[in-house]
Amino acid sequence: MKNIKLLAMSAVVGLFFASCTVGPTPVGATSNPLGSKSGKATSTRIFYIFPMRDGGVAEAAKAGGISKVSTVDMKTVNFGLWVNVHTMVTGD
Repeated sequence: MKNIKLLAMSAVVGLFFASCTVGPTPVGATSNPLGSKSGKATSTRIFYIFPMRDGGVAEAAKAGGISKVSTVDMKTVNFGLWVNVHTMVTGD
């Protein structure tokens, strides 16, 4: 019985800390033509609540030197209670 509890607890802890990646997922597009520039920003959250850095569309556009956004994609990577959201934009 003790081995079953240990095995079950190990499985729960392993699944809790396993990395799960979703994306990239298209989030939005504008009527602007597809540009040659791209930018990326990453937002990190702890416990799904507390943001550690800004990783929104404006930050990604600024990183890529983009003034007219064409497309927005997002990719989410989970590490237990630590979540990274990568925002990728294209445009001119």
